[in-house]
Parts: sequence; C-alpha cells; structure tokens
Amino acid sequence: MAGMMNKLKKLDVYPKISEDFYRRTLSGGIITLVSSVVMFLLFFSELRLYLHAVTETKLVVDTSRGETLRINFDITFPALSCSILSVDAMDVSGEQHLDVKHDIIKKRLDAHGNVIESRQDGIGAPKIEKPLQKHGGRLEHNEKYCGSCYGAEVAVDDCCNSCEDVREAYRKKGWGLSNPNLIDQCKREGFLQRIKDEEGEGCNIYGSLEVNKVAGNFHFAPGKSFQQSDVHVHDLLAFQKDSFNLSHKINRLAFGDYFPGAMNPLDSVQWTQEQPSGMSQYFIKVVPTVYTDANGHTIQSNQFSVMEHFKGTETGPLQSIPAVYFFYDLSPIKVTFTEQHVSFLHFLTNVCAIVGGVFTVSEMLDSSIYCGQKVFKKMEIGKLG
Repeated sequence: MAGMMNKLKKLDVYPKISEDFYRRTLSGGIITLVSSVVMFLLFFSELRLYLHAVTETKLVVDTSRGETLRINFDITFPALSCSILSVDAMDVSGEQHLDVKHDIIKKRLDAHGNVIESRQDGIGAPKIEKPLQKHGGRLEHNEKYCGSCYGAEVAVDDCCNSCEDVREAYRKKGWGLSNPNLIDQCKREGFLQRIKDEEGEGCNIYGSLEVNKVAGNFHFAPGKSFQQSDVHVHDLLAFQKDSFNLSHKINRLAFGDYFPGAMNPLDSVQWTQEQPSGMSQYFIKVVPTVYTDANGHTIQSNQFSVMEHFKGTETGPLQSIPAVYFFYDLSPIKVTFTEQHVSFLHFLTNVCAIVGGVFTVSEMLDSSIYCGQKVFKKMEIGKLG
C-alpha cells in the first residue's frame, strides 16, 4: 500500500515548495490584487452571458408558398372625416379587396384630436317609415321592403335597402354616384348631411388586413373605389370637393406579429400635405422573419425597410386619385433569430480558461518584473564596485 502511495506521489505535476523558500514582493502583491479584480470582472461577465439567452441570426432562402400576410395598421388623418375614408388592398395575383370594412375600426376626431365616436366601418342606415319600394310605391303594412338599385341590379330580384347598398351596386358596375340626393335611400339616411356634419373632423382608422403573401399595395383614400375600364378609380363626385387634405400620422404599421427586438420604421411618422392634392407613397421591402425563443416558441413575422415619395397632381395618369399608398414587395431571403442558452459545460470551460489564463499571464508578468529588479540591482552593485 505504501508503494502504491509513493507511485501516486511521483505523478504529482504540482510539486510543493517549502514556505522557507518563498519570497513575497510588493510588485507581486499588486499584480495579485489586479489579477483578482480582472478575474472577478471576467467571471461575472461570463456568468451574465450564461444566465441570459444569446440570439443566433441566420439568413435562408424563403421557400414558403400559399401563405397569407397580416398587415396591422393604426393611422390618423386629422383633416379627413371617417364618412369619406375607405381602405383598398390589391396584389399582383389580381386579387382585390375594395372598400374593406372587416376588422377595421374608425374613430371620429374633433379639431383638437379628441375622440367623438368610435364605430365599425360604414355610415349606417337609420330606420325611416315608409321608404320608397322598388316598384315605385311606398312601403305598405306587412310588405317586405325591397329598394331599387337604380339600374345597377345584377338580377331581377336584387334589392338595395340602404344608401350603402346602392353605392356598392354602383361600385360593382363601375359607376360613380354623382348626386346621392337623387337616391331615395341616401336621401332618407341623410348621406350628404352626415358628410357635411363631419366636415372639419379627423379620423383615426385602425385594424388589420389579411392579404396574399405576394407583392401588392393597400391605400387609404376618400370615396368608394371601383374598376372602370381596368383602371382603379374612386368616386369623389358625391363629396362635391375639389381637394382633400391627406396629412396623416402613422401611429403603427407592422407586417405580422411583434417579436422581441422588432423595429417598425414607420411608427410615429407624421406627414403634412403642402400641395392642394396628390399621392403620398411609401415603397416597402418586407423581409420574412422567424423568431424562436429559448423555450422553443416560434413567431412568424416580418421586418421591413421603407422609402417615401410624394406624387403631385401635375405628374402621371393617377392625378385624380388623392390617396396614401403603401406599396410592398417581399424579399426572397428569410431572417431567422434563434434564442439559445449557453450550456453549463461551456460556461465551466470559459470560467476555467479565465482563471487559468489570468493566473498564467500574471505569473509571467510577476516573473518578468522580479527578474528585471534582480538585474537592475546587479547593475547598480557593479557600478558601485
């Protein structure tokens, strides 16, 4: 047993030196203090990295197909009333969503930006006794109401029971509604009076659009939109105005859900119209983004960059459409963010490297200073001799 212990002692690579041979110096004490502080700081830096997740970023080709893109928006028009403001969306595949109302809320604002009323999109129709029937007579007792579409009926039994129904039927036909007072439904509902009552007000419109994941645009404009000879136009005759103030503030615009670190460059952007009329345009490059947290939860979202441009009335064939356009295109590259925690073994390895590295460097520095001091003393003794 004693022989075995002696053999183990011979394997010791850390031979001990008797304390009688130790010599402590001032420089060694200073180096020990400095190296201890350095080790302490590096250790806590490594501990912080270990306790907090790190994010790994990768770029991959986006091969997704047939997906949809959710656009969340919140925009304030301080000089455009809610009654005349509409939202359209269209893409390069030919799909169009005209005068979108689903998942959209409008807030009427006074001149000071205070909320007057919050409502689902659409003016609405009050109940009026004995409206004009499709056959020309007034509604009789127990008779079901069926209003005329004024030539815009698609089928014989089509009915337009509100001003909005008539405007929608005209839109589908590609017609403009020049004088709403000639339409019984609009006259009963006070369509023009409602617009006059809201004149001078602003509108905060917010909600979301679900569109195909292809290049396209969505825009905010006065009037109901329709297609006329394959050209997208807006019916502005009913509002009897020559110009519209499209000054606006983008409170929020995001393509997809929020994820940690997301930056939306158009948030809180404000634009003031200085010309009588024109188109405010935003050209957006959307980059698909996937964020995966440390727990494995994945968020499918997007980032984007943007360039702004204003198109005045003196340029181009679309001079008659005052609107705020958002043109978006998708990047073929997808960015993936993966949140990861450093393993304990990696943390332990780094701690050992810190301790060993600082100790070795300190020992080399102390040896160099000690040897330098000895050489200096010998040189002084030689000069005195």
